[in-house]
Amino acid sequence: MDNIIKSPKGTKDCLPWETYIWQYIEEFLRNKSSVYGIKEIRTPIFEYTDLFLRGVGYTTDIVQKEMYTFKDKGNRSITLKAEGTAPTIRSFIEHSMYSNSQPTKLFYITPVFRYENVQKGRLRQHHQFGVEVFGTDSPASDAEIISMAYSIYTDFKLKNIKVYINSLGCDKCRSTYNEKLREFLKNIRHELCSICNERLKKNPLRILDCKNEKCKNIVSKDAPSILDYICDACSEHFESVQSYLKLFNVDFEVKSNIVRGLDYYTKTVFEVVDESNMTLCGGGRYNKLIEELGGKNCPAVGFGMGIERLLLALGDNLYDYVKDIRIDLFLINHTEEYKMNVLEICNRLRKFDIKCDVDYLNRSFKQQMKYANKIKAKNIVVIGKDEISNNVIRIKNMDTGEITNLNLNHDTEIQKYFL
Repeated sequence: MDNIIKSPKGTKDCLPWETYIWQYIEEFLRNKSSVYGIKEIRTPIFEYTDLFLRGVGYTTDIVQKEMYTFKDKGNRSITLKAEGTAPTIRSFIEHSMYSNSQPTKLFYITPVFRYENVQKGRLRQHHQFGVEVFGTDSPASDAEIISMAYSIYTDFKLKNIKVYINSLGCDKCRSTYNEKLREFLKNIRHELCSICNERLKKNPLRILDCKNEKCKNIVSKDAPSILDYICDACSEHFESVQSYLKLFNVDFEVKSNIVRGLDYYTKTVFEVVDESNMTLCGGGRYNKLIEELGGKNCPAVGFGMGIERLLLALGDNLYDYVKDIRIDLFLINHTEEYKMNVLEICNRLRKFDIKCDVDYLNRSFKQQMKYANKIKAKNIVVIGKDEISNNVIRIKNMDTGEITNLNLNHDTEIQKYFL
């Protein structure tokens, strides 16, 4: 058994009973998006590496150490999808969607790949649901997507969900803040981790996003707040976002050290966390990114959420969303001579979308009965001489023991029984 090939570290098989949970959640997310007038987009599982270098940011952890990058046979640098926003923007630009009536509202459900330290809630292949809204700079749009994200978790009845929001301002006011932050940090740089010292040179704002506990304590206590440096226009935008969130009954808190882990955000950023302070979802506005990726100047806002983290937050409540995946009917041939009849009846019933199955291993009558019990079939029927002669089957409900006679010529009667 030592030579068994297992799944790569950081990946996970989705087994049949889990698949039904995933299907439920994906259907829920698609329906939720439809309510908000958001349409689905699907982009390739890999892109040219340059898309992520320019779209995610050279100084981000994703680009620096987490991407799965390789050369194809044409010596082109290719990267497995590391996040959903940049590919969606690439498609938006490539297909000239900005020439359509705006705003353009898109969502995606996709696997993403990052070489991360594997831990609870963090895999190297995980699945992301994301929403991107192009063509509007309205603070109401910011509030709408935050409200949508918040409602996903409240609809699943998760308790103590909190939304943290912040504003990173525009290029002008953020530049002023970066200088103030750099000035504050350079005197204590010896207390910062090596990564933060590197960020101090390139993008000091990212230091607020450091996961090192010592760095977090330093910046949370004494660092200047970006909200003291944003310009009047950005401040007005942020105040409006808060007003709309109150209108939408979103439980939020302003937290000035929320910056997110990506370089492209401007103005509004937000995170949704659970009662254990695990980040479930995050996003914000990125008004410059479309232009930086070669498109026209076009404002945009969006968010991404990890589906695995939603499953983790649901915990044992997952079982509330598992559909009854048992088959409707298991057909048993009384003796081998009726096997063809069983197959013919089974084929007929499947045309009515009745989930049914038969024995393919030439089991004895007794073994077929045991198998039907083992798979917990909802109903069973034994096909023998009398059933074929009279064209009537006796269906036994395995939960109640009740027996019902059904005429095989009465399609409506059969369908009604399995409704």
